[in-house]
Amino acid sequence: MRIVYGDSGYWIALQNTRDEWHERAIRITERLGNFRIVTSEMVLFEYMNGVARLGPQSRQLAVATANLILSDRTTFDVVRQTSHALEAAIDRYASRLDQRWGLVDCHSFLIMEERGITDALAYDHDFEQAGFRALLREY
Repeated sequence: MRIVYGDSGYWIALQNTRDEWHERAIRITERLGNFRIVTSEMVLFEYMNGVARLGPQSRQLAVATANLILSDRTTFDVVRQTSHALEAAIDRYASRLDQRWGLVDCHSFLIMEERGITDALAYDHDFEQAGFRALLREY
């Protein structure tokens, strides 16, 4: 089974039909077939913050999506936030001041490196700069 990393941009694009990446997010999801998504609590924070301004229906859908991601352990693996993980992400952020990588991205890169994940359901060029494949940019 293929394992990919799910970034907040992917979750937002899936939910928001007006998002420029919406159709690509749907297409890539269909093309991947049988796969498992690793994501993190930090990504879920970022996702829910990203759709918060879209109104009550979007907020309600985000809650349902987050609850599904947290409860379906067959399809999703959510990396829990720890103090150690936060410190490691801050260290990565500090070591790459030449980049525009956010703290959540730094945390995501560390998870991907630790688990040997090379493909991300993401459109951010940051993932490519860090040596990963941003699948939404390819389809």
